[in-house]
Amino acid sequence: MKPPASVRTTNQPHSRHVLDSSALMAALLVEPGGDVVADVLSNAVMSAVNTAEVVSKLVDRGMPLSKAVKAVHIFRLHIEPLDTRQAIAIAALRAPTVKFGLSLGDRACLALAQHLNLPVMTTDKIWANLDIGVEIKVVR
Repeated sequence: MKPPASVRTTNQPHSRHVLDSSALMAALLVEPGGDVVADVLSNAVMSAVNTAEVVSKLVDRGMPLSKAVKAVHIFRLHIEPLDTRQAIAIAALRAPTVKFGLSLGDRACLALAQHLNLPVMTTDKIWANLDIGVEIKVVR
């Protein structure tokens, strides 16, 4: 499976980013902001939790599981596994994010960004209001 035609992948080095599931979905579905995400895909990191979200959303849209997995893996993202340290960091983000309605998946993405000291890409505008020590780039 090839990336969508409008998704540009280059061999140029880009700064590393942690991707929220919404950001990868924007790239996969060629939605607004997907082009911005495409520019960093070659060097992006994603939590295993967010990877599960993306695959699940693709299956919900009618894509067979095997094709959904291939669609995610075609970008060769670094998928960071969830461990106990990450689980605790996700829980610790509950209090400072609850008023913004962030999900466990959202917090998994943010906890990974905190751990790796990397910026996050998302399409969720509400994240721009967060003050948790993570650079947040809202792509649309």
